[in-house]
Amino acid sequence: MFVLLGVVEGGCAASGGNEVVRVAVASNFTSVQETLAARFTAETGIPVESSYGATGALYSQIAHGAPFAILLAADAERPARLETEGAAVAGSRFTYALGALVLFGPDGMEGGAGALRAGAFTRLAICKPELAPYGAAARQALERLVGWDAVAPKLVLGDNVTQTYQFVATGSAELGFVALSQVLDRPASHYWRVPDDLYDPIRQDAVLLRAGAGSDGARRYLVFLQSPEARGIIEAAGYRVPEPAR
Repeated sequence: MFVLLGVVEGGCAASGGNEVVRVAVASNFTSVQETLAARFTAETGIPVESSYGATGALYSQIAHGAPFAILLAADAERPARLETEGAAVAGSRFTYALGALVLFGPDGMEGGAGALRAGAFTRLAICKPELAPYGAAARQALERLVGWDAVAPKLVLGDNVTQTYQFVATGSAELGFVALSQVLDRPASHYWRVPDDLYDPIRQDAVLLRAGAGSDGARRYLVFLQSPEARGIIEAAGYRVPEPAR
């Protein structure tokens, strides 16, 4: 759904002003958000301050009053809940990216799912499924590939997908489920893209939060996020972007 958010007349400072757009961002989107925010600021003069974490943790902070203007979640569930609970602006939600799950193994992933079935590893990293949508997707894939009980004793749980990636990159785990966007600069032999039919779609939704309802900068950032320029940046980072509604 393409959502056009009107600019608030008489809102906080616009181009060249002092307004800072505070955005809570799912960890998997860190590098893309940094690029988008820099581009937006260069074009508008409006600074963007981003905070990163697992979507579940960010949701909890917002529900307890954290003054973010925008949430870029890694799922569709939390933005919808915030809207229902009155913490987000009704009608402002839209899907900004569709994520992809990969199994990352720096020693080589040519075997794909065979590496899991063989069980020739001692530590497998995933995000905490209750906090991070990429963790929930990893659990679904494991249940369908090898069974949850078969790997549960070997799991190393990250608070978010960034920490999960670090577990593997530093050798604390031989394998780990992370986002495709995190490994695109790695050789293709270092990761295996998990087939889409092994987990529910990772639909990443954005929403304008109640604290940002009067912010001209926040509304402009959400419009920018749906622009062809931003969509191209997101797609280049390994995500799919839904076609805007006509």
